[in-house]
Amino acid sequence: MSRDTNSLIAELAGGLQPVRPLRFSIGLGFALAGLAATLSVVALLFGIRPDVLVGNFDPVFLLATGLFLLLGLAATATVIVMSRPHVGSDHSGWRWAAAMTALLPIAAIITGIERGPAAMSVAEAGHGLDCLMAGSALGLLVAAVLVWWLRRGAPTSPERAGLLTGIAAGSFGIFAFSFHCQYNDIVHIGLWHGLAVVVSAALGRLIVPHVIRW
Repeated sequence: MSRDTNSLIAELAGGLQPVRPLRFSIGLGFALAGLAATLSVVALLFGIRPDVLVGNFDPVFLLATGLFLLLGLAATATVIVMSRPHVGSDHSGWRWAAAMTALLPIAAIITGIERGPAAMSVAEAGHGLDCLMAGSALGLLVAAVLVWWLRRGAPTSPERAGLLTGIAAGSFGIFAFSFHCQYNDIVHIGLWHGLAVVVSAALGRLIVPHVIRW
C-alpha cells in the first residue's frame, strides 16, 4: 500500500528528540575543570613544592611544565573537535606540540649518555617510577571527561581519538604532578615524565576505542 510522502516522513521523525549541539567551548571548559580538580588533588594529597610556593621557578621546570601543558591543550582541543566531525576539519595540529615536547626525552637521552652511569641512581629510579605511576593515574579524571564527551558525539576515528585522549590525560596528569615533584633534572623529567605520557597514550589507544564506538 503506497503512503503519502509527508505521512511517511512524519512517521519516521515522530519519535525523534532534539539534541543539544556539542559546543567546543563547553567541552574545553569541562576538560579544564578536570585539570583544575587534578591540580587540587595534587595540592591536597601530595603538597606543592616549596620553590613554587614562594615563586622561585627553575627554568627547566618552567620549560617542561609549559610543554606538557601545551601538549595537553592541543590534544584535548583535537579530541573535542573529533567528537563533532565535519568536512574539512584538520586533526593534525597536536603533532606540532608533540614534536616540541619530544625534545625533552631527546635532551634526556643525550644528557644521560654524556653523564654515563651517574645519570641514574637507584633512588632517582625509584622516584621516577613514582612520577610515572602518579602522573598516569592523575590523568584519569581528564580521560573520563574526554571519553564522556566523545560518547556524546560521533568520532569517525575511535583509534585516533583514543590515542589523543591518552596523550591529553597523561600530559595533564604529569603537568599537575610536576608541581609536587622535586626534581629539575632534565634526565629525570625527559625520561620519567615523558614516559607517563607514553603509557597513558598507549592505554588510551587500547581501551578508549572500545568505549566510544557507536
